Amino acid sequence: MLLLVIAANSCQKFDDLEADPNRSTTVPPGLVLRGLLKDAYVSPWDDVSRYCQYWCSNYNYYDNNEYNWTTTDLRFTSLKNVVKMEEEAARIGLTSGNAYDAMGKFFRAYFYYDMIMKVGDVPLTDALKGAENIAPAYNTQREIFKQILTWLEESNTQLAARVAAADQTLVGFDFYFNGDLAKWQKVVNAFKLRVLIQLSKREAEASELNVRSEFAKIVNDPAKYPVPTSNDDNMKYTYTSIDKYPFNPSNFGFYADRYNTSATYVTNLATLKDPRVFVVAEPARAKLNAGLTAADFDAYVGAPSDEGLDAMATKVQNGEYSRISKARYFSSDAGEACIQIGYPELCFNIAEGINRGWATGDAKSWYDKGITASMAFYSITDATALATYLAAPATGYKGNNTDGLNQILMQRYLALAQHSGYEAYYHWRRTNQPFFYQGGPGTGNGGVIPRRYQYPTTERDNNKTNYNAALTRQFGSAVDDVNKDLWIVK
Repeated sequence: MLLLVIAANSCQKFDDLEADPNRSTTVPPGLVLRGLLKDAYVSPWDDVSRYCQYWCSNYNYYDNNEYNWTTTDLRFTSLKNVVKMEEEAARIGLTSGNAYDAMGKFFRAYFYYDMIMKVGDVPLTDALKGAENIAPAYNTQREIFKQILTWLEESNTQLAARVAAADQTLVGFDFYFNGDLAKWQKVVNAFKLRVLIQLSKREAEASELNVRSEFAKIVNDPAKYPVPTSNDDNMKYTYTSIDKYPFNPSNFGFYADRYNTSATYVTNLATLKDPRVFVVAEPARAKLNAGLTAADFDAYVGAPSDEGLDAMATKVQNGEYSRISKARYFSSDAGEACIQIGYPELCFNIAEGINRGWATGDAKSWYDKGITASMAFYSITDATALATYLAAPATGYKGNNTDGLNQILMQRYLALAQHSGYEAYYHWRRTNQPFFYQGGPGTGNGGVIPRRYQYPTTERDNNKTNYNAALTRQFGSAVDDVNKDLWIVK
């Protein structure tokens, strides 16, 4: 009898024994969405902000300002979660074209853009197939950008349908807009304009990407392609007393003396007599000792990012450089919201496209609106002061010419401070504007700012044939060189 009982129990399938009853095999798609929204977030006041030359480290034990770039991570884990979100939406009975599908297309575009802007070609057609293809071939940047534009077009169309249906699917899961799909539709189109502007060096390739016509299509048809109309439409990450701003009262002692403002940012603000400088920086102590006041623009001085740290540290201690504003950045755990995709950037992107002749419209109006929106973010709203700034010789728009274009590039750089991750660097890489400091002992990388990152070592180790082929196709040899230009900026 005992042998019979044992034999009966031993017939249980191994797959049943392997299953963990305490681990869920399904998940609400809204929870996957929350993870993806967090994956899309890029923090302010980090290495990326220093690479964009908004602030500097002056204390080598903790950080430096060197561009000794090596490998970077890719975003395929996030992309796998996009697929999972869509699968879970289908599992609970949502039909094709649902809100999760629409957001999935946006996330695909967002994460692929992040990858190819950093490294170049990556797998797309053969990607995310798991064991079916463990060594995927790489698609070209051109092919991926084309697919990104397609995804964004489809996302806009699907979101428009969900907005018309008053879809509330994402409410309670979406911590950016609490499920307001009309705002997400605006973000999708703002992001598409970002992508198109970054393709400015490829605008002549009409048959491939249609940069000019795609840009004009959005700008000229706001009913079909709504875009943000104020700072209320910013995709912004908001901090709390629990999820604290990177600078806050509890870490004041760590950051206050070891970091300072940069010349690319603060000195340009001061030179332009820009009131934002009074908000984001403190006057250099040495300037105050020489008789200037906190109301004098000349009292604000940033450090060149390529300066050696010994010299920078000494000058900071001597009060020659402006520190980061304690009142704005260290007085509250909530700090300020960090914009990921926002209205000020959109205004300058449209202004640039019109300046370049991609669409009809008033570039000056968009330029002025971008400045006004950025000022408003810092609570600078006095109408007289704004009018004076917008009419000043250095900042009044000079027209649809090279001078006007450079003004747009500068003002977008100033507006992107501590927002939108690498975008300021990408614009510098594309246009060489504004001037970035390099060549001094603080730059690293042989005195030059890199043009890209290397691929993860896992690509070299596990997908070597395709990895080498992609390098050779892009750069002429199988050398993963950070100083080589990507297709997008050649």
